[in-house]
Amino acid sequence: MAKSKPRVKAPKSASKGDIVTIKTLISHVMETGLRKNKKTGKIIPRRIINKFQAKFEGTEIFSVDLDTAISANPFFQFSMKAEKSGEFEFIWTDDNGEVYTKKSKLTVS
Repeated sequence: MAKSKPRVKAPKSASKGDIVTIKTLISHVMETGLRKNKKTGKIIPRRIINKFQAKFEGTEIFSVDLDTAISANPFFQFSMKAEKSGEFEFIWTDDNGEVYTKKSKLTVS
């Protein structure tokens, strides 16, 4: 099974008041629970990313709950107004309860 790998593209610096764009993507198995194992004939259990959160200095700035209709390797893009320097935290949670995180810092001048 491939290992999940979160990726984030966020600016490292911005001027106060700038609108910054953050892009995230996670490589994940995204098993829908609708396929059968070809050898055993048993249903492969669902295992998808079911929640994504983005926080800035501990405050949630973006969140989404996901269901089986989501594509493989979900990609999210969103914007925020840069008011102060701080740290982003990006959190993906899957059906098995595994949590994948990635952090990124933003310096506002």
